[in-house]
Amino acid sequence: MVSLIKDSVGILPAGALGVSFFYHLTQQLTQVDDRVYFLERQNSSSSQVLKKSGKIAIATSETIKYFPTAKILKPDLLSCYKLAFLPEIILICPNPDQLLSIISTVVELLILISEQEELLQPELPFPYLVLSSNGIYFQRFRQIFIEKIEEATLFGRLADLWPDIMPRIVSRFLRGVTIQTGVREGSEDNTIYRPGPRGRTQITGGDITARERCCEILAGKGAWFELAPNSSPTRIEFDKALANLSTNLLGQLMSIDAQGKFKVLTVGEILANSHQPEIRELASHVFKVGQMIKVYGKDENLEVILDQLMETCHAHESHIPSSLQWVDTKIRLLSLEPEMTPTEAWLLEPLIRYAKASELEDSVNYFESLKNQLIEKLTLATNRNR
Repeated sequence: MVSLIKDSVGILPAGALGVSFFYHLTQQLTQVDDRVYFLERQNSSSSQVLKKSGKIAIATSETIKYFPTAKILKPDLLSCYKLAFLPEIILICPNPDQLLSIISTVVELLILISEQEELLQPELPFPYLVLSSNGIYFQRFRQIFIEKIEEATLFGRLADLWPDIMPRIVSRFLRGVTIQTGVREGSEDNTIYRPGPRGRTQITGGDITARERCCEILAGKGAWFELAPNSSPTRIEFDKALANLSTNLLGQLMSIDAQGKFKVLTVGEILANSHQPEIRELASHVFKVGQMIKVYGKDENLEVILDQLMETCHAHESHIPSSLQWVDTKIRLLSLEPEMTPTEAWLLEPLIRYAKASELEDSVNYFESLKNQLIEKLTLATNRNR
């Protein structure tokens, strides 16, 4: 009989955000053991590169520490189940466009557990799933998760899990909206990860028992995890989207000039007073859309939202936004293309979809214009660096 490893955390995958989580969950690398580790993403080329290099390099304030991948990188979820090495919590933090394949793997895991007739155990041997990538996607992916389970039932790969087991499974599908930062430098064998300062991650979604258990384990290991004050995952996603769009998207527009020359900017530089009107315009459109879909209440004040946004962003003034890091890396590798990063795509596209459904034509036009401006700037940078 397979059970979860109590109090353990699997981080999927070992990217900039994942390594930052690892750093803080191991008390700044002082408690590296089999209770916190990385998980391979199934069929991932980056995992193969990590295994081939034999090490993961993580920078501290004093030095760079090297950890053998054999010690802290475990196989994919299905292999971990077969090896009786499933963590109690999985922090899922890849690029948003990789989430769908991970959800498919999670459903395959359910099928394996079901084949061993272990879904009927009093303690369900199925991990808590905490989706921590940036973006506005939780409700959509939770629906996809349920649909994939139903599809597996339809084709006879799973027994009907309603009405008893399905709610227990869905209650473990959680959202972790985070302001944790981290930087990846170099590539392949020369990659160095630099974790950012301890940043807050708010847990929402699922049920209260699942949220409390995750916070108990994750905060107990030294990282900054807390229960979200609002139970709506989409509300928390909208709040974080404001920070991401203000620094990542507007940051890219500001960092690429009319000749396509790119300059790395910090959050503090992006938030300089000369750019306040652009941030305010962005916030007002996100706020309007949020009010239309009941994410923000009719009596809520945009000024309060803006103050919270500025407080969040100013706490990370020295940080280089992840999308600017991405552009900088692509330019150095001569591989930049005129296309949005997955982060911007999973913020702008849902906002456009919600704005259209709410018949907010001015907001649709605004977000479409932002998208076009970003592609134009990336095209200039791409052409300059070819």
